[in-house]
Amino acid sequence: MRCRSGLWCVTKMASSEAEAEAAAGPEVVLPISAQKHDPAWKHCMMVRSAGRVRLKCIYCQKHFLGGGIHRFKEHLARRPGNACCCLNVPREVQETMLNSLNAVAAKKKRKQSLADDIRRITHPAATSAPQVDAVVAEMESPIHMIPLNEVLDLGSMPLEERPPETREMKGVTSNKRKKKMAVRHASTPLAHQNQQPLLSTRPAPQTQPFNQAVMALEPATTQGRHFDPTSSNKDQVYMAIGKFLYDAGVPLEAVNSVYFQPMLEAVASAGWRPEAFSYHDFRGCILKKSLEEVTAQLEFYKGSWTRTGCTLLADEWTTDKGRTLINLSVYCPEGTMFLKSVNATDIVVSPDALYELLKNAVEEVGEKNVIQVITNNSEIHAVAGRRLGETFPTLFWSPCTFQCIDEMLEGFSKVRAINEIICNAKAITGFIYNNALAFNLMKRHLHGKDLLVPAETRAAMNFVTLKNMYNLKEALQSMVSSDEWMHHLLPKKPGVIEVSNLVGSLQFWSSCAAVVRITEPLMHLLKLVSSNKRPSMGYVYAGLYQAKAAIKKELVRKSDYMTYWDIIDWRWDKHVPRPLHLAGFFLNPLFFDGVRGDVSNEIFSGMLDCIERLVSDVKIQDKIQKELNIYRSEAAGDFRRQMAIRARRTLPPAEWWYTYGGACPNLTRLAVRILSQTCSAKGYDRRHISFEEIHDQRMNLFERQRMHHLTFVQYNLRLQHR
Repeated sequence: MRCRSGLWCVTKMASSEAEAEAAAGPEVVLPISAQKHDPAWKHCMMVRSAGRVRLKCIYCQKHFLGGGIHRFKEHLARRPGNACCCLNVPREVQETMLNSLNAVAAKKKRKQSLADDIRRITHPAATSAPQVDAVVAEMESPIHMIPLNEVLDLGSMPLEERPPETREMKGVTSNKRKKKMAVRHASTPLAHQNQQPLLSTRPAPQTQPFNQAVMALEPATTQGRHFDPTSSNKDQVYMAIGKFLYDAGVPLEAVNSVYFQPMLEAVASAGWRPEAFSYHDFRGCILKKSLEEVTAQLEFYKGSWTRTGCTLLADEWTTDKGRTLINLSVYCPEGTMFLKSVNATDIVVSPDALYELLKNAVEEVGEKNVIQVITNNSEIHAVAGRRLGETFPTLFWSPCTFQCIDEMLEGFSKVRAINEIICNAKAITGFIYNNALAFNLMKRHLHGKDLLVPAETRAAMNFVTLKNMYNLKEALQSMVSSDEWMHHLLPKKPGVIEVSNLVGSLQFWSSCAAVVRITEPLMHLLKLVSSNKRPSMGYVYAGLYQAKAAIKKELVRKSDYMTYWDIIDWRWDKHVPRPLHLAGFFLNPLFFDGVRGDVSNEIFSGMLDCIERLVSDVKIQDKIQKELNIYRSEAAGDFRRQMAIRARRTLPPAEWWYTYGGACPNLTRLAVRILSQTCSAKGYDRRHISFEEIHDQRMNLFERQRMHHLTFVQYNLRLQHR
């Protein structure tokens, strides 16, 4: 009977929906809120017709009047019971919806299992009637046992109980509303009967049955772990929370939130209950301990500087208030270390002032450790950098490679042929993203994907979006030929014909493909130099060579490809030659093997420049010169091993030299120091870090020092996980 009844309900619901759909008038497509995160929202449209809002499947056009997004998800998953199955849903979408439904079911099962465990502990079978009465009496006390079905959701429990008369003044409510209020009223165990919040009291342990229940549960739920509420364990938790606040850039006033104590109650479920923290703890002793830990980690970085060398980075940027700041950091393969932030508003206009700033930073790090200094690419920085190289003859100044490549891409986008393609692509994306119906159609035909792809710079975003559009060409063409586009958009919206013609144009897409092939090597190189996953010094010169080769292969005629070659050469050789990048190419076994017998004079001269500048002892210079011949000819040592040949493609260049460069110890030391450097001074994520506040002259000395420490901890914690 139950199955028949359930089938009758589903059939009746489907028939009522079909009747409503047939009687519905013209549909109005509604935008879907960005706050709706369920994956099923990407595969439906929200429409209004006949005064009611419905969900419409983008695959079978089925309307849903009730059941919410969960019922629609069952429709996509083709799970019978609550909704009819979609016959047109793609296989991958169906599998995604099934996985989502299974995850929800598993989560409910885990909650129920834990609730059953707690029920067995707090209400054993042998409990006598007087004991049950005692439990009931205890639950009527000001602070009582949390209901079993609420024990897992500590953060969402209200801290104060609403007076009954407040709800009565709101008039008549529906049955659902009354039930919801009744449940909320019953699940307020953390409040006193006189409406005082729990945060205002610290009852004795014997008045906290919840803590006793959790402690009793500890042997079953914390296998293999031991929690001792000692000072050492408490400090570990305090430091963990403090690091979270500093790394995420959360204002320290967040500890005054009413939700902070419930968070600690969740921590207490691990076996002990920490004391409440104060705002002054995090800006005082915990900040001090975090500063000590970060400093200790940075001392570990410093220990590698003598072996691998380091790069001083001067990241110049402008704040929202127009102030120019320079963040000074030190890069080495172990990690990047933030030193300090300098207000450079008056410094960047003077080469002398900028030189003094960089000179002091080099002296602070240690001249013998610094291989290169990377700054902005402006003429003032070039003047200061050349002067810095004269003062310190054992290091190089280099302009930021990331900025150079981005300027190359910006130059490409200004070439007439490419600019026209970018403008046409912007016309397509601009129309779609500014029209609700077109946007929903795009989501339907692209299966939830987006056309616009975020990137680190404007030029990079243009080209990565163009590539994404080309990859979705068939889906876009299907969209502009669909009935919805032809009947609802084409007759009504201006600009639709232009967009339709562009999407259907073979010439537009062939031009897009050519632009993607021309810019793909530079886009790959831009991503490489902006990442700190591996030092990029050994890859930049080869990346530019490959970019030129791709352009020449695509355009063939010299008059065509030289336009782009000139842009690359002008941006690359604008200020000074770059011997470090040439030496990085020479010492990278992956690339050097291809040109071993035909090394250009430019590359070998760059290698000799590095030997003369980075090695001050002339006797060691002569030894390196002899070892260079061994490396070039593979005449001795482990260079000729098959393992070494295979490892050229698998090991990072510096690690390859450590492993197989035993026959050339002096050259190996130099190669490791060169190949361990980065090529970009681009700063990492600076959001929610108060760089500008540390330069506020209105703060007193102690407050400014605290802000310096806070910024130092925040940015270095963020850089450690870059």
